[in-house]
Amino acid sequence: MKKPFAITLDPGSSLANHTGSWRTVRPVYVDRLPPCNDACPSGENIQGWLFHAESGDYEKAWRLLTEANPLPACMGRVCYHPCETACNRAQLDECVGVNAIERFIGDEALKHGWKFMPPAKSTGMRVMVVGAGPSGLSAAYQLARVGHTVTIREAGPVAGGMMRFGIPEIPPAARAVLDAEIARIAALGVSIELNSKVDDVLAAKRDGHFDAVFLAVGAHIAKRAYLPAGSAGKMLDAVAVLRSMEGEERPLLGRRVVVYGGGNTALDVARTAKRLGAEESVIVYRRTREKMPAHDAELEEALQEGVLVKWLSTIREAGESSITVEKMTLDEKGMAQPTGEFETLEADSVVLALGQDVDLSLLDGVPGLELDGGVVKVDVNMMTGHAGIFAGGDMVPGERTVTVGIGHGKLAARNIDAWLRGETWTHPSRPEIASFDKLNTWYYSDAPKAQRPVLDMVRRQSTFEEVIGGFDPATAQFEARRCLSCGNCFECDNCYGVCPDNAVIKLGAGNRYAFNYDYCKGCGLCVSECPCGAIRTQPEEI
Repeated sequence: MKKPFAITLDPGSSLANHTGSWRTVRPVYVDRLPPCNDACPSGENIQGWLFHAESGDYEKAWRLLTEANPLPACMGRVCYHPCETACNRAQLDECVGVNAIERFIGDEALKHGWKFMPPAKSTGMRVMVVGAGPSGLSAAYQLARVGHTVTIREAGPVAGGMMRFGIPEIPPAARAVLDAEIARIAALGVSIELNSKVDDVLAAKRDGHFDAVFLAVGAHIAKRAYLPAGSAGKMLDAVAVLRSMEGEERPLLGRRVVVYGGGNTALDVARTAKRLGAEESVIVYRRTREKMPAHDAELEEALQEGVLVKWLSTIREAGESSITVEKMTLDEKGMAQPTGEFETLEADSVVLALGQDVDLSLLDGVPGLELDGGVVKVDVNMMTGHAGIFAGGDMVPGERTVTVGIGHGKLAARNIDAWLRGETWTHPSRPEIASFDKLNTWYYSDAPKAQRPVLDMVRRQSTFEEVIGGFDPATAQFEARRCLSCGNCFECDNCYGVCPDNAVIKLGAGNRYAFNYDYCKGCGLCVSECPCGAIRTQPEEI
């Protein structure tokens, strides 16, 4: 047979020549950890549930989301979304609006009445959770899912903790959302005993025949400061002001309100004062904006609503209708130092927002349990020094936010479950992060971040309606599709299309691909052209 010049083998005969033997490196598919997942204190598989949301399967998205977080509608309103700060897309245009999509998914679940799946069987083990805030609710939910019998004992008349009393993002009009998500946890069989303060944790454990205890008491005791007040002006604490918003009678703060502090609670009170009719709502903070512990987004909202801030200032004395403020300066270490310069501010009331402590009296006399700086010492498994007593949320060291509390509850539940079974839970190994430099972003379309509707300024300053609105289905789906799927294959067919050796095998929808190493020469084209960085090369074993 006469052959063209370039052909040296019969057609098909190259299949017998395993050209993969020339290879020095081989490509492998990997699942890297998306930075959003890595940054989420609740441990949500954000990229996973966004994948279902972008396809319009909102129930599947909700079920994956709630494996880590049972309160998505609330979290979509109050979380400070560190996932968005970590999002790789922020380096391309703007981050994906994860928080807004989470709220949409949570609201869809309430609208359609989706329920949690009950456990297949009971373990016969009993666990007491002390506190019905986010951490306690999270732990109770996770423990009930695996079949343990859980009782929450809550000192207050209603469940929810500071989500109910201390966060304007869940105003009275939205409390039904919180109630519905709590009711869904209770429907799993979790018993919530209200007005049931635990004064002695060991006695409660013994009398209730509980096998383990999770302590999740919130920080509700306001820190005090000594302020000379010769003629005793109206002095209030921030927690009491926010808690009183739940009652029928609103607090009387007056026309000129001064809030002393620089955290998120200070901003919450200052914004609440404006809504209650205060003409002036002024925050006095001893350092600069850069040093302020409150989240910047919340500060921006407060400033938009007319809240004023006196930076580098501290209250020296409180009178009947005014306060004396001393100006401060920052030294070379960034510490505030007095200047000796004073000014007077008119004030009908002064609200102290200097932080909160936890009531730890229920732990008196517990053998082995250690306290340090107003919190409980726990080991890597969230267990205190007393076997069978675990702690999380505001009771242990860490940032005091709702999402951190939910993460603590989930982590504690896993460790409690393992301890009850006589085992030790170990955290799975952490994959490498899918960093921005591993992406081929030019493959993705330009897509501006969708903006949530915002209540007009007049109503923001005078009502307790929700300031930030939610997405409609089309917007939520569009925003979910902005996800880059960092580090995880989404079956775009790029590797299949660019392989010069036809060494990429399709395994069918949802099953991704495999490499035929008999023919792959290790050229690396698939690695360099993968949009999401889900392929890497490794040296070939000789």
